[in-house]
Amino acid sequence: MHRLVIQAPEVATQDLKQLARLSDAYEIQAITPQAFKLLGAHIDNDEAVADFCESAQLDYAFIPEDLGVADIGLVVMDMDSTLITIECIDEIADMVGIKPQVAEITAAAMRGELDFKASLTRRVALLAGLEEAALGRVYDERLQLMAGAEAMLKGFHAAGAQTLLISGGFTYFTERLQSRLGLTRAIANVLEIENGKLTGRVNGDIVDAERKKAELIRYREELGLRREQVVAMGDGANDLPMLHEAGFGVACHAKPKVQAEAPYCINHVGLDGVLNYFR
Repeated sequence: MHRLVIQAPEVATQDLKQLARLSDAYEIQAITPQAFKLLGAHIDNDEAVADFCESAQLDYAFIPEDLGVADIGLVVMDMDSTLITIECIDEIADMVGIKPQVAEITAAAMRGELDFKASLTRRVALLAGLEEAALGRVYDERLQLMAGAEAMLKGFHAAGAQTLLISGGFTYFTERLQSRLGLTRAIANVLEIENGKLTGRVNGDIVDAERKKAELIRYREELGLRREQVVAMGDGANDLPMLHEAGFGVACHAKPKVQAEAPYCINHVGLDGVLNYFR
């Protein structure tokens, strides 16, 4: 048996009743004013539910009824446009007046149209000579957490889950977010800096899609967890391999390719919507 979790900024009672009929659910319970669970839902009616939710602009997820937040042992997150609202490299590029050029490459890479490693190398090269202080300006002036991020993390941490922030972005930002949010681990690329300026190069291997997947598997096995005890969240094509390795791979306000391939999607609510799956 499954529960069908329905979420949106506003959820109409008649929509919940129609979804209960479509999914053969026997009871509707409120999780929050924006989230509801329909108990006893039949997952074999997924197509009809998906079509209705798309037309009504509702987020939905079928979750095993016996699974709760305490069963989740690991939460893995992308950073840019997932845990935070910006693409850090685009904002860094804005400091030297080349945001449009860099953002175009970023968007193509996130859609899966460009090789991620090659695209990152191209973008970082364009930043050569930039003062390191520009990174601090991006963090202080432009970086914002995605809506619901702190509530989501608070809920999972309270239940004992470990958290991993893994990003194709940069350690300058992941390390600060790790400290600020109490994340268990953080992995990202290291920008090479000499004499207080970016060289246009990255130190070490670039964190790409396969590295994200490998680190999720490594941490999952280290913790002795089953797949269904792992949640992963991302928005770009380079997140798809890790989303597929998690029991609950969630596309968060993601690119079309990612929404089409990810097992779960959130489009209308914040990241706390992922926590609501298990409440």
